[in-house]
Amino acid sequence: MISHSRPTLDQEEAAAVTRVLSSGQVSQGKEVLSFEKALATLVGASGAAAVSSGTAALHLALQALEIGEGDEVVIPSFVCTALLNAIRYVRATPVLADIDGDTFNVAVRDIKRCLTRKTRAVIVPHMFGVPADIDEITALGIPVIEDCAQSLGSCYRGAPAGSFGVLSVFSFYATKVICTGEGGMIAAKDLRLINKIRDLRDYDEKEDGGLRYNYKLTDLQAALGSVQLRRLPALIGRRRAIARQYDESLREYGLSLPVCPSDREPIYYRYVIRTERLGELLNAGHTAGIAYRRPVFKPLHRYLGLAGYPQTEKAFHTAVSIPIYPSLSDVDVRTILHHIQSFVK
Repeated sequence: MISHSRPTLDQEEAAAVTRVLSSGQVSQGKEVLSFEKALATLVGASGAAAVSSGTAALHLALQALEIGEGDEVVIPSFVCTALLNAIRYVRATPVLADIDGDTFNVAVRDIKRCLTRKTRAVIVPHMFGVPADIDEITALGIPVIEDCAQSLGSCYRGAPAGSFGVLSVFSFYATKVICTGEGGMIAAKDLRLINKIRDLRDYDEKEDGGLRYNYKLTDLQAALGSVQLRRLPALIGRRRAIARQYDESLREYGLSLPVCPSDREPIYYRYVIRTERLGELLNAGHTAGIAYRRPVFKPLHRYLGLAGYPQTEKAFHTAVSIPIYPSLSDVDVRTILHHIQSFVK
């Protein structure tokens, strides 16, 4: 089976983890601090706080902004449930926006439709490695949390994704851009927010009894992440090389290929094509031993029983994510291309 996604790990990662094991310091320590500094530098932040998952990062970002019951947070419907869950954790109200039909990112015009006097934040995922219209969104005057789980290393008008919002969050799950197994991080230019998040992520030895969490990252994970972060340019380079092969071979077959505005540098976390025969392609891939997948399992408005969201619905019925990750071999790329070409014909 050609996996839909998988981590790209090598001996350097194994050596880093072995070094930490040998040190005897495996919980949160200096490796975490080093990882935080490296990522903050990469995205132009003043500081960063590592946590146990991307969902934990979203949760603590909302808490740092003191968002809670009675507040509204705008998010796109075409995204994973982590955003919805994080908003529910703080008892705020999620307000769903439709997406742009070309980029799969949240549509600025629909964010404007969603704004009320109760709106306290907008969470903006840069979907599939293509930065959203972040300048237009920040210009609305609402605090923006950038969700960079799929976009680490991408750029918008020459600046890195994650450098525009009040806070930016990252995920290092096994199949994300870089991998720590599980893990996440929050970055910001305002160190007061980062210090608040560092307090919230650990409940032990506090002077007061306020609500806090066990959301720490371990030195084992951080050592792995630091190596992956150093390898990021090569990992992204391989993704882009595979995307070029897909572009060149699939364009002639009338498929709708990924769209990225010219002022952005995508990283191709996902390579999403569109077809009216989505179900047939998913089944054909399974039969052929190739894991094609929906890029979003189910839009959020369907979980909430809401109608509308025409561009999100169209994406749900037509979008297919085909394998793209640095360890995907050229032989596998050719196998995938041959299968899609045969399917279309």
